[in-house]
Amino acid sequence: MAQVRRMDWQIEAKSTADKFFDTYKTKSHLMPKMSNQLVTDVKLLQGDWDSVGSVKLWHYTLQGKSVTMKETIEKIDDTNRTIVYKVLGGDCMEFYNSWNSIINVTQMGDGCLVKCTMEFEKKNDDAPDLVMYDDFFTTLIKNVDSFLLKN
Repeated sequence: MAQVRRMDWQIEAKSTADKFFDTYKTKSHLMPKMSNQLVTDVKLLQGDWDSVGSVKLWHYTLQGKSVTMKETIEKIDDTNRTIVYKVLGGDCMEFYNSWNSIINVTQMGDGCLVKCTMEFEKKNDDAPDLVMYDDFFTTLIKNVDSFLLKN
């Protein structure tokens, strides 16, 4: 029987929690501008940019390779500044049966704490954990934070 695994990261940002959360909730189409060395394109396939059920296709670079990810927003909790995404397909699903990502943003002093959680089920025991996304998300969050502080 397959086991759902979980990985968590926490990154401090200088932007306010509301501003950072709003960016992930309503401005994902700007990610290629905010972090162009990582995210090369985001296309809206269904719905709108900031609603539950919307579907996006991401093109990004992971460890020097071009990768795609098709995802949907499963839940938005404005009160707790949390978004739950479900990965539907793409190159990134080669080794996984399921994959959910959760972003939670908490105010911390003048800045915020961004928590990223990945829940995934491997297709087999040889499939890698999602450790390769640690640097990706850390860099993405820092790039988004830098963009928000300048604009």
